[in-house]
Amino acid sequence: MYYDKAESLSRDEISRLQLSRLRTTCERAARSRLYSRKFTGHGVRPEDVKTLDDLRRLPFTTKQDLRDSYPDGLNTVPTEKMVRMHVSSGTTGTPTVVYHTASDICWWSSMVARCMHMTGMRPNDVFQNTTSYGLFTGGLGMHYGAERLGCLAIPMGAGNTQRQLKLIQDFKVTALHIIPSYALYLANFCAQQGIDPKSLGVRIALVGAEPYSEETRRRLEDIFGFRAFNSYGLSEMNGPGVAFECPEQNGMHLWEDAYLAEIIDPETLEPVAPGEVGELVLTTLCREGMPIVRYRTRDLTRILPGGCPCGRSHVRIDRITGRSDDLIIIKGVNIYPMQIEQVLMSLPEVGQNYLIELYREGPIDQIRIKVEVKEEYFVEDMRSLNALKQKIAHKLRDEILVTPKVDLVEHNTLPKSEGKAQRVVDNREPE
Repeated sequence: MYYDKAESLSRDEISRLQLSRLRTTCERAARSRLYSRKFTGHGVRPEDVKTLDDLRRLPFTTKQDLRDSYPDGLNTVPTEKMVRMHVSSGTTGTPTVVYHTASDICWWSSMVARCMHMTGMRPNDVFQNTTSYGLFTGGLGMHYGAERLGCLAIPMGAGNTQRQLKLIQDFKVTALHIIPSYALYLANFCAQQGIDPKSLGVRIALVGAEPYSEETRRRLEDIFGFRAFNSYGLSEMNGPGVAFECPEQNGMHLWEDAYLAEIIDPETLEPVAPGEVGELVLTTLCREGMPIVRYRTRDLTRILPGGCPCGRSHVRIDRITGRSDDLIIIKGVNIYPMQIEQVLMSLPEVGQNYLIELYREGPIDQIRIKVEVKEEYFVEDMRSLNALKQKIAHKLRDEILVTPKVDLVEHNTLPKSEGKAQRVVDNREPE
């Protein structure tokens, strides 16, 4: 039986382990070109870290630092000692590269296996990975974790929904790794094939890679009959396995023996008050080949107060509400796309897909939301459709404090993707 004793560490044990590993991380990091320069510039040395509070003396690391250090400016061991690299290019500019030694891969696999075991997966589960392999960390990260746990792993990869479905049925898949927008796509595909998603027999879904609301999670659970567990990871911190939900499904346990977390105000860079939302900052504690210190993830969350009924002492972070750099400002109001999804997915008339469009009328920025409506609600009675449109607009207005233009469209008419969904289209001309 798989068991990781680190799950049951006490708060005192976690703190002692973190300090020891933080010191080692700083010593390792100082061997890299980037941190040798940054530490010197901030007037700090690895030996200055004597308590966990000394973490705040260390400089932040940003995505731009990783780009500027391309291809190997953060490495602390020779390239010949590395066994794998992943590349995250984002949308523009120089890609960021993350290297791993054999020890790093072992740690990462154990972290993912720990997450899977916590959700209730066991060696007799059949695990199908529906995300991309290759340079995307979610594929190999989850695959290695499933094998470490002892599951039969099916490395299907992304897309080819017909084959995904056949494999799920033929091999009696019980656990899936799937992004939320593709899970909604799969639900629609099953409906088109006349298949009840509950008949597939999947009992656990590991869901992540893009933000999604609690309403979307509950909708997926109702459709498929599985339990959907929220996950968090990013390629700079290995990938999946940074934090995961336990069966309580109330916040994600962040594995503090491997990562040191801070929540800061993205403007002032100072710590926020306990329980307040801010930007998550992470420091690796176990990575050998490419440690990263105080990495600004840009992801917005908070540390949940109190203990978890499951008994684990590792802190819980709330679901990611968005990114500090995906903020939409309309008429002076700050809006995150997740707020819009939360409202739409709570309405029984709304289908699985929507699109947020930003446009400009004269000098004024405007927001339009195209919403797919379920077939039974998309009737020819214009009064009914107008009433539904007003209902959606009013509920959105209550949440985002701006009244958007709402367009109702027929079921399955908005563009769909077997990968990450594009939820926001900015049609505003640059000023």
